Amino acid sequence: MAPSTSLLLSFFILFSHLFSASSSEEIENTPLTITLPLTPTFTSKPSMDPMLFLQELASESKSRAHLLKYGKTSPLVKSPLYPIVYGGHTISLGFGTPPQKLSYLVDTGSDIVWAPCTTHYRCINCSSSAKEVPFFKPQLSTSVKTLNCKNPRCTSKCPRCKGYPKNCPQICPFFAQYGSGAEAGYYLSEDLHFPEKTFHNILVGCATIGIREISPFAMGGFGRSMFSLPVQMGVKKFAYCLKSHYFDNTRNSSNLIFDYRDGDTKGLSYTPFLKNPPDYPIYYYLVVKNLMLGNKILPISSKYLAPGSNGSGGLVIDSGFAYGYMAGPVFKIVTNELKKQMYKYKRSREVEELSGLTPCYNFTGRKIEIPDLIYHFTGGATMVVPGNRYFSFIPQIGFGCFPVTTDAAKTLEFTPGPSIILGNYMQVNQYIEFDLKNED
Repeated sequence: MAPSTSLLLSFFILFSHLFSASSSEEIENTPLTITLPLTPTFTSKPSMDPMLFLQELASESKSRAHLLKYGKTSPLVKSPLYPIVYGGHTISLGFGTPPQKLSYLVDTGSDIVWAPCTTHYRCINCSSSAKEVPFFKPQLSTSVKTLNCKNPRCTSKCPRCKGYPKNCPQICPFFAQYGSGAEAGYYLSEDLHFPEKTFHNILVGCATIGIREISPFAMGGFGRSMFSLPVQMGVKKFAYCLKSHYFDNTRNSSNLIFDYRDGDTKGLSYTPFLKNPPDYPIYYYLVVKNLMLGNKILPISSKYLAPGSNGSGGLVIDSGFAYGYMAGPVFKIVTNELKKQMYKYKRSREVEELSGLTPCYNFTGRKIEIPDLIYHFTGGATMVVPGNRYFSFIPQIGFGCFPVTTDAAKTLEFTPGPSIILGNYMQVNQYIEFDLKNED
């Protein structure tokens, strides 16, 4: 097993994954790679108030951070009710026979594949109609199979089976929570079609009920478990390069690559993923040696940069998270230094209050110079995020904000879960490869 070391380039990074890939079927006659267009899901209307856009995205990101950190024990988080999810990236997948094409969000922070499902799909306490959502129709597929509780692939709790799912004929229930909303339904086993190959018996959640939040997209979980899409497909690694999602509503696509080849990818280098703690089994954990802003090494304690055995600390990479997150003490150190280096720009307390982000600056008529944010990982790997890529700009009014959420108001100095969540804003224009075969 090759060690995971060496340099990460500014625009090209490769992550080595601890989890060994498995598959729902034999991989004979599988092509070397399967490449799909990857499209940003900027879905606001051109007439939308840009400040409202920032506010909604910040609120959704904060809800997502609480879910990733606290899981099912998350304290109640009150947030505005929004009809759609912002800031993701999608691929088109065709499940069923004949294939039914839907757009699936690529989410490395979750591990379940699911879609709004059946003509009876409905949403409870939602601000828009479920009739507007594209959905999968299992009744039109000849390859669909319903998963019941006695199937060994059903790991859900089956309340009607009184804790004995192996002897129960009831349908295997499905439930997934995302930010401020959730989806519920049951599991199906389906065929997934690509021009190069058809994969059989892929586990898919058939969501029949949405709660509080409607997304016009299905969900493709890419996290670290046997249920994630790449693991079910038996790939050895997958890679993507995310395109930006600014306010111009452009939909320039890049590629997502499912890779079945052995060996390292030429020109890329590794930093290891760590073994997941029991409370956080599906996340991609990394160790940060230090964090720099411009040429200044930030005085952040190692307890925040390296995950402990309980999962507290360290960095998690999450493509389904727009703005990202830093724990209170980390956020304070980063933003204090950012304010020092950005002293020549005027801060806007009004924009900070309205957007829920801080700090925010008025760049009207000024040359924009924002220091790079640099992550140094174990093994000598480095990821440079240019300032013009991690700041969220509002060109209509000439303002820009640091797009990271935090729980800085909490009294606890060291909260559970990762201290840093690398959202997709900071992943833009970085080529990122996840090695699912090599172990640490």
